[in-house]
Amino acid sequence: MTGQPVGGGVVKAFPVARSEARLLAQALMFIALVVAAVASLGTPLITSVATSFHVSLGSAQWTLTVALLSGAVATPVLGRLGAGPHRRATILATLAIVVVGSALTVLPLPFAWLLAGRAAQGVGLGLTALMMGVARDHLPEERSAAVIALISVVSIIGAGVGYPLAALLAELGGVRAAYGLGLVVTAAALLTAWRSMPEAPEGRCAHVDVAGTVVLAAALLLVLFLAGDRFLWSRHLAVAAGLAVVAVVLLCVWAVIELRSTTPLVDVRAVRHPAVAGANLAMFVGGIGMYLLLTLITRYAQTPHGAGYGFGLTTFVAGLVLIPFSVLGFVAGKLTPRVRTRIADPLLLAGSAVVVGGGFALFAAARSDLAGLFAAMGVLGFGVGGFSAAMPGVILAVTPKSETSSAMSFNYVVRSVGYSLGSAIGGLILAAGTGPGRLFPDDSAYTTAALVGIGAMAITTLTSLALARRRSSETSP
Repeated sequence: MTGQPVGGGVVKAFPVARSEARLLAQALMFIALVVAAVASLGTPLITSVATSFHVSLGSAQWTLTVALLSGAVATPVLGRLGAGPHRRATILATLAIVVVGSALTVLPLPFAWLLAGRAAQGVGLGLTALMMGVARDHLPEERSAAVIALISVVSIIGAGVGYPLAALLAELGGVRAAYGLGLVVTAAALLTAWRSMPEAPEGRCAHVDVAGTVVLAAALLLVLFLAGDRFLWSRHLAVAAGLAVVAVVLLCVWAVIELRSTTPLVDVRAVRHPAVAGANLAMFVGGIGMYLLLTLITRYAQTPHGAGYGFGLTTFVAGLVLIPFSVLGFVAGKLTPRVRTRIADPLLLAGSAVVVGGGFALFAAARSDLAGLFAAMGVLGFGVGGFSAAMPGVILAVTPKSETSSAMSFNYVVRSVGYSLGSAIGGLILAAGTGPGRLFPDDSAYTTAALVGIGAMAITTLTSLALARRRSSETSP
C-alpha cells in the first residue's frame, strides 16, 4: 500500500496481486492499442470514403482530422476526470462512446453520420493517459514503470497495426467492412475494461474547467484546421497567418484561465516545471519530425512509377511497409525499461531522437529500392518506440501520482499537435516541389523534407541533452 498527501489528506493506492497485475497490465495495453488503431483507421480509407460517399478528398480528409481534433480536446478533459474518484466510470463511459461511434461508421448512413462516428472514435485517444494512471496506482512500482512505457509505445504503433488491416478489408469488402473492424475491437475493449478496471484510490477529487475546455477546443480546432489545409497556406497566406495568430491568442487566453482557476483542466504551473516543459518541447518538435518521416515514406511508396520514382504500391501493400515500424517500435519499448536502470530518461530521449534522425538520413540517401524504405521505417519505429517509452519517465519523475493522468494527457495533446504539424509541413514541402501541371512532386522535394526532419530531430536531441544536464546538476552533491 502506498500513499501521498493530497489536500491535507492521504490518498491510498492498493497494488493488485501478482496474477491480477499481469492481467491488468495486458488489459491496459490492449485498450491503449485499440483506441490508437481505431483512430488511425481514417488514414488508409480517405480515398475509399471519397469514392463511396461521393465527396471530395478534402472532405474525406476530415474523417481523420475530426478524430484527431476530438481526441485532442477529450484528452485533457478525460485526464482531469481520471484524476478523480470516478475513473472507472469515466473509462467505461468513454469506451461506450467509442463503440457507438464505431457503429455509426458501419451503418448505411449519410456522410455526416460517418464524421460523427469518427469524432466519437477519436474521443478514445484520451484514454491512453488514464491507462497510465491506473498502472501507476495499482501495479507494483517496479512493474508500473515498464507497463507505462509500453502503453506509451503501443499508443503510437497502433497506427502500424490498424493501417494494413483496414486497407485489406477496404479492398476486400469496402469501406464499411474496414470500419467494421473498429466496431469489433472497440466492443472487445469495452468488455475488457468492464471486467478488469479497478476503482480509483480513495481521497481523489477532480472538477472539469468548462471555460478552459471551450477555449482549448477552439484553439485546437484552428491549429488542426491550419495544419490540415495546405491549400489555404499556398493560396491565401494572409488568411492562414491571421487564423494562426488567433489560435496563438486563444492558447494564451487558455493559459491565463488555467492559472486563475482553482480547478484547472491542466495544471499549467506544473507544466512550467523545467523538466516537464522541456519534455513537452521535445515531444512537440520530435513529434513533428517523427510524423513527417512516417508521412514521407508512406506517400513515396504509393507514388506510381510514372512519376520517375516511387513504387506504385496499393494501399494494402503500402500498409505492410509499416510492419517494421510496429515491430521494432515494440521491441524498443520492451528494451527501454531495462536500459533505464543504466541510462537516464532524458539521455534515452536524446538517443532515440538521434535514431529517428538516422532514419531520415537513410530515407534521403537510400530510397531507390523497397528494401531501403523498409529499413528506414524500421529505424523510425525503433527510435519512436524508445522515445515514447522514455517520455513518461521524464514527466512522471516530478509529477504526483494523483496528477499522472492530467500530466500525461497534456503531453499527448502536445504530441497530437506536433504530429498534425509534421503531416502539414510534409505536405507543404512536397506541394512546393510540385511543378506546374504536374501531379507529383520532384524527387528532390523528398530530400528537402528529409533535411527539414533531420533539423527537427537535432533540436529534439539538444533539448533532451539540456534536460539530462539539468537532472545531473540536481542530483549531483
